[in-house]
Amino acid sequence: MADFDYDLFVIGGGSGGVRAARVAAATGAKVGLAEEFRMGGTCVIRGCVPKKLMVFASEYQEMFADARAYGWDVQDGTFEWSGFQKKLHAELERLEGIYRKLLGNSDVTIHDSRATVSGTHEVTLADGKTYSAKHILVATGGRPVLPDMKNADLGITSNEIFLLPELPKKILIVGGGYIASEFACILNGLGVEVTQFYRGAQILRGFDDEARGLVSEMMIEKGVGLHLGTNVLEMEKRDGGVWVKCTNGSENVFDQVMFATGRVPNTDGLGLEDVGVEVGRKSEIVVDDYSQTKVPSIYAIGDVTNRVQLTPVAIREGMAFVETVFKGNPTKVDHELIPSAIFTQPEMGTVGLSEEAAAEQEPVEIYATSFRPMQSAFADRPDRVLMKLVVSKESRKVLGCHIVSPHAGEMIQLAGIAIKMGATKEQFDATCAVHPTISEELVTMKEPVRTA
Repeated sequence: MADFDYDLFVIGGGSGGVRAARVAAATGAKVGLAEEFRMGGTCVIRGCVPKKLMVFASEYQEMFADARAYGWDVQDGTFEWSGFQKKLHAELERLEGIYRKLLGNSDVTIHDSRATVSGTHEVTLADGKTYSAKHILVATGGRPVLPDMKNADLGITSNEIFLLPELPKKILIVGGGYIASEFACILNGLGVEVTQFYRGAQILRGFDDEARGLVSEMMIEKGVGLHLGTNVLEMEKRDGGVWVKCTNGSENVFDQVMFATGRVPNTDGLGLEDVGVEVGRKSEIVVDDYSQTKVPSIYAIGDVTNRVQLTPVAIREGMAFVETVFKGNPTKVDHELIPSAIFTQPEMGTVGLSEEAAAEQEPVEIYATSFRPMQSAFADRPDRVLMKLVVSKESRKVLGCHIVSPHAGEMIQLAGIAIKMGATKEQFDATCAVHPTISEELVTMKEPVRTA
């Protein structure tokens, strides 16, 4: 058998690649990993982590108002972007340091360089050095892209939002997915005048209609200028900002325009097709259930495969890859019933099928309740929450759970366990309620509100 420099060479130092490298090294494999930018990938450096910290920062404005309603003598402060930003970047550097330390402690050799695939068992670094590897794992993730239109480069993406030297006074966010909607809420909470354009009929396409409808309604209530069925027609640099003409004919000048209109897998210039790896229509690496490409020695995990673009999924794919390749235990990745959260304000948590998707599949009963929770009702805020279960008429299994509420992300994690285990509506009902909480409604809805 040929001698290789490495048993495994990982391209990409994000959550999936780092986990796969560490776990493979723990089996005694010799592992190398190349990362061209910063260790931690999208999630740690320019995604979930900094975004969630910005979510926390943006919620204080409402908390000050609530505190007064609850009898506290507090004044609204002013948000100081530069102080927050300094602390944010210090935290990201700390996390990157932890990732490096974890790899070092696992005896993974780090190459701070871009790497490309130059053979079925070979990778080449930017300086021309080549290494042979028995197995190559591509975990290069994805990136946001600007739309194909004139002057699109006047806009920024979610990558640049954390690096702005100052907070804009007026921003236009283009897009209706969770990234666009989350940043609309974050910046609105930080005191920015936010306008959001989405060309579709409702934001958060693909999620449950009733749940996304409530999120949209609450965002407008909280001050986001959401315009549906609207898109950018023209853009120009003007008056110290960006002049935008939109499809309904109106014109405006914004300090910043942020596009959150799509992400693409990072496969450009990796040399994949030259060695026989199939790259799909959307630039994704085509893999089988075991994350293996058409070239037996090359595997791919995470966003670069465009399966489910979530950090914990990339990590699970990395673990399954190691089980399959280094532990001799062929393991498929389970992409069914993945809980997820959208950190809009209010938050949305979801697992399983939407009402619409479930009704297409089989007859269902819908259990739902929407109400003003105690905390915000006392503070005289109009916020409403939604608790919703989609139940199979035949098997009585809960096929989907959708929550729009403060801390929906925390709740959906726990509901996800029950639904993954195949819990029935009757098993939910047999669980005693925790009172007084918002989440008790999940186990106290006795009658369906409709069938579909």
